[in-house]
Amino acid sequence: MVDWLRESGAALTLSIHVQPAAKRSEIVGLHGDALKVRLAAPAIDGRANAALLEFLAQRLGLAKSLVELKSGHNSRRKVLTLRGVSADTLRRLLGQ
Repeated sequence: MVDWLRESGAALTLSIHVQPAAKRSEIVGLHGDALKVRLAAPAIDGRANAALLEFLAQRLGLAKSLVELKSGHNSRRKVLTLRGVSADTLRRLLGQ
């Protein structure tokens, strides 16, 4: 298991480092012990958080309700919980 991804029962926990207000939304690799995601949305009024959840749900083919922001609402460092996807599938779909 890699540092940015943990399995806990039926859920996966991801550590994400977000770079808001980028030219486009994309996964760019690792930033320390977190997966780095660039988001086109600005960090204003929770738009980057909403864009992150939508981007990952779409990229993984999950319903948005299965992707939850657990902590880091006002930080670049976020912790998310995913349901409905295995760790192997997640790494493959994210290219990690």
